[in-house]
Amino acid sequence: MNKENKGGACWQLTFTPCENYPQSLLDFIDEYFTTSALDYEDNGQEVLSAYADINFNEQDLQKAAKNNNILLPEYSKTLLESKNWLKDYVIEFAPVEVADFLIYGIHEKETPKTNKIPLQIYAATAFGSEHPTTRGCLTALSELYHQNNFRPKKVLDMGTGSGILALGAAKLFGTSCAITAVDIDEEAVIVTMQNAETNHSDGNIRAFQSNGYETPEIWQTAPFELIFSNILARPLIEMAPKLYKALSIGGYCILSGFVEEQQDWVINAHTNEGLKLIKCDVIDGWCTALLEKTHE
Repeated sequence: MNKENKGGACWQLTFTPCENYPQSLLDFIDEYFTTSALDYEDNGQEVLSAYADINFNEQDLQKAAKNNNILLPEYSKTLLESKNWLKDYVIEFAPVEVADFLIYGIHEKETPKTNKIPLQIYAATAFGSEHPTTRGCLTALSELYHQNNFRPKKVLDMGTGSGILALGAAKLFGTSCAITAVDIDEEAVIVTMQNAETNHSDGNIRAFQSNGYETPEIWQTAPFELIFSNILARPLIEMAPKLYKALSIGGYCILSGFVEEQQDWVINAHTNEGLKLIKCDVIDGWCTALLEKTHE
């Protein structure tokens, strides 16, 4: 698969939703396609999408999957038109107010009138501004800022996606706050830095590609006073020990990306490490938990 051909139209493949895709499938899709994205439906099921250039060949995909012993789920295929699809394809969305913020897309010619903090988002393949998990995290961030006079100097956004949580932190806490944003998806890292530049926050946001906490840039900066982790239940649980290690005493983490049925499972994984649960809010069945590290 040629990952350098990023111009013109592209094909979007959307795979049949699944409770948990096999990791072998996710690794294969990430390697084979130009970029991919893992989202989730309101019932908590994962939805895997992959993006390929206009020369995409389904027979080649089937052959590569067979050679790697990968069973491909059924998928639908949609043609996306753009002069440069990977860089310029924008999911248009109406401006939305969330807590202290107003989020709007780069397709808007002017900044909407608002008394809130505007965040202009380049949607590309990594954004869900109206998703309950995004709303929950931004709301928790605003509450921390107002209720606790919380002013961290170092923030980590784990699984940054479009970088919206990193941007929110940059706008609230100002240039004295250094924000590290990481994502397993290379395209998410690119989109995050584009959004940071658009919002004049690239001076205090750095983005890196990383599988969880593996990149050394995290540990060179740790400990963090605030960690966002808006991903999915399974990786949240797997990364709980490293999150605890990377969080400073007196620091907070904001977790989301899991549904009510997974609430105890995810929260227990973190309280068992030594974190204290402050609150857990639910929006449309999706949970956002705020926890504090009170001791080593």
